Amino acid sequence: MTTTQHSSDMDFSPRRRSVLFGGLGGAAALVALGPAGLTAARPTAAARSAKALAAKFNFDTGNFIRDLLANQDPRGTLDVIDPMDAAMVMWTSHMIQTSWFDATAPYHPTAVGVYTQIPRRPPSEYVTNRTRNIAALYAMHQTINGVIPERTTFVELLIALGLDPNDNSTDLTTPIGIGNVAGMGVVKLAQQDGMNMLGFEGRKYNPRPFFDYTGYRPVNTAYELLDPTRWQPQFEPNHRALGPLTTGTGEKGIWEVQQHVTPQLRLTKALTYTNPDQFQLAPNDFTNHVGVAYKQSVDGILAASAGLTDEQKVMAELFDNKELGLSAAVFSIANAHDQELGLDGWVHLFMTVVTANIDSLIATWHQKLKYDAVRPVSAIRYVYGNRTVTSWGGPGMGTVHNMPADEWKSYLNTGNFAEYPSGSTGLGAAESQAARRFFGTDVLDFTYSVPAGWSLVEPGITPAGPLTMHWHTWTEFEHDLAMSRVWGGVHFLKSVERAMVFGKQFGDRAYEFVQRHIAGEAGN
Repeated sequence: MTTTQHSSDMDFSPRRRSVLFGGLGGAAALVALGPAGLTAARPTAAARSAKALAAKFNFDTGNFIRDLLANQDPRGTLDVIDPMDAAMVMWTSHMIQTSWFDATAPYHPTAVGVYTQIPRRPPSEYVTNRTRNIAALYAMHQTINGVIPERTTFVELLIALGLDPNDNSTDLTTPIGIGNVAGMGVVKLAQQDGMNMLGFEGRKYNPRPFFDYTGYRPVNTAYELLDPTRWQPQFEPNHRALGPLTTGTGEKGIWEVQQHVTPQLRLTKALTYTNPDQFQLAPNDFTNHVGVAYKQSVDGILAASAGLTDEQKVMAELFDNKELGLSAAVFSIANAHDQELGLDGWVHLFMTVVTANIDSLIATWHQKLKYDAVRPVSAIRYVYGNRTVTSWGGPGMGTVHNMPADEWKSYLNTGNFAEYPSGSTGLGAAESQAARRFFGTDVLDFTYSVPAGWSLVEPGITPAGPLTMHWHTWTEFEHDLAMSRVWGGVHFLKSVERAMVFGKQFGDRAYEFVQRHIAGEAGN
């Protein structure tokens, strides 16, 4: 990765970063719309934005991902899901993008869907992109309605495009019917795949959607570290009070104890395997508190924190946001290969990457719950207690400070789940390998620019000047993504090193799985 300092005409200011690509383009307002906007007498900002997009969109020659979603949010999740929440973002992304694949498969010479095997349509119906665009949009609409119904903004785009969001036809001779059936098939799967979407797992009344039903309980409490090898919940500010993207310091006085997010993800149905236990990962010996490696791991985190540069801080925040850090690279390479990909190629690329992502994460969650490993913040306080450590001093405090260890804080917020292995690193490795296989090359050529003061952790301070980062290859990209977890203070070095190897295999499995479906070989 190379970095340079120069100005950028793209708006990557903190308030815009809840939308992919920093909120570029006319569709940004769509993610701000609430349910009331659907019946407002005066056109909403989202409606105006949707109309502007629709006016430029050509169903016959256009590409719904590139032209309608790239400047908004291709996975349709960010207005209802914290983009740092990898489990929910990737699970929802998997549902939405699989609906794209299943809806367009009938308009392909050989492809068959993953969850719905809809009969193939005659070639005369897909000479242009019209039927595929319509089918995919309706499939996405049905998936959003079924999986994240609180997200109402997509309706505005359909209306602006002249499509009826209330048309629930299942006529498989029409693109609307095909899209609806594909989306409904995905929703049916989502309701019974193990993520507890409906909230009735283990209970008959008063459902708790996406609530843990596995019985996981942490060994440690937020108040006491009973086992220094195991995960400890942290205190964190109430996000409903402070907003999902803020680092927060409890200014509103509302603090909460972390709950391990979606332990049931490890039981969720994967696409490319049946049992995540088939994938081996060495025990986390480097955080066994009875060995010397424990302190060495802690000291590595402290050294990284004390040596933070602006580039490292920016990359830590960029990759912490799974939509910005992961999707932007895929959009970049898809745009670079736009002519050769065509609409089918865009759908197949995104299906390959999202399959790699979700299957990597399910297997990672299996390992996380198996080892239940301690996070750096707890380990540092255990090793050094109230003794002095040298580290980053907190937002706006500069890099090197001497402080009591029990006041130490990581640059990034510590995730509400066990440490080992690094899920973000596994996602980066899986995505990178999937893209390598898809394009047959390691070349990425991805550039990402931010203005001075872009940071959400240190707004107005970091970076000190405009910054441009460039990754020539996927190898550089996945390496920096992995190291960003160490720079951010949320993962140990060996955790990310092992996660890179662990995650890569799911890129291979995803590529081969999707290629079989493209070729019409539906078996897993």
